[in-house]
Amino acid sequence: MGISVGSSIVSLPDMGKPYPTLLAFFVGRFPKIAEQIWVERISTGKVLTEEGHPVSLDTPYTPNSRLFYFREVEEEPVIPFQEQILFTSDHLLVACKPHFLPVIPGGPYVHETLINRLKETTGNPFLSPINRIDRGTAGLVLISVNKDTRGLYQQMFMGGLVRKTYEAIAEFPCNPKQTEWKVENRIEKGEPWFRMTTREGPVNARSLIRLIEVKGSRARFQLFPISGKKHQLRIHLSGLGFPIVNDRYYPRLLQEMPDDFNRPLQLLSRKIEFLDPVSGVEMSFESPRNLLL
Repeated sequence: MGISVGSSIVSLPDMGKPYPTLLAFFVGRFPKIAEQIWVERISTGKVLTEEGHPVSLDTPYTPNSRLFYFREVEEEPVIPFQEQILFTSDHLLVACKPHFLPVIPGGPYVHETLINRLKETTGNPFLSPINRIDRGTAGLVLISVNKDTRGLYQQMFMGGLVRKTYEAIAEFPCNPKQTEWKVENRIEKGEPWFRMTTREGPVNARSLIRLIEVKGSRARFQLFPISGKKHQLRIHLSGLGFPIVNDRYYPRLLQEMPDDFNRPLQLLSRKIEFLDPVSGVEMSFESPRNLLL
């Protein structure tokens, strides 16, 4: 049994009265986890309020609050690839994540995560990711080292002050009639819950996409996300008719199966540039990893 050393957070939305029991909420929110497991977690004090007090099966549902719980998995997959630390200071750590490794605990992963590996490597239990990339995506992740300055780096991302460059290898079954695209649309949560979709409405997702080279029926692209919606680049490339190689979510959801380490998603967080909010120095970091066309 693997038990996460850190807690996960779940928000309790205001769904209107009558409110469900906490047990019913957790069972509905996490359908792959058996009801009896939630009964045991709640009964043994593994679900806590924001104040750190254990809840019980009789604790009322409080809308617009948060609960903290400790994730457990029976058997955790091992990711046989290593992260690289590219930069460290008193405030910031920059790491290059391999494909398949999640940044934080999720799904069947509680220990095999970038943040837990870095905590063990550095001996710093206060590390916290400033940005996140998908488990299937490789590349740059910024980590806060100092709790006192963490908010400055988070505000930098929230304010759109970070210049990000991604790289992708995608299917390209046509002759290039243009080499640059600006994609603007609306991305919202889709079905199932882990997949996103485009809908009518005000634009909330923008990307610039540039064709770099073509080889056979595939091509290399540079991607510049202006906004930061989940799966944005995967959806935007797929929407142009250029699905990323080995993407199992877009344009269609493929059958769930174990990871094939020989077929990683061909998406890389290549470069991050920003004005450091603490030092005032212009910073630029680039991943040493490569995607082969």
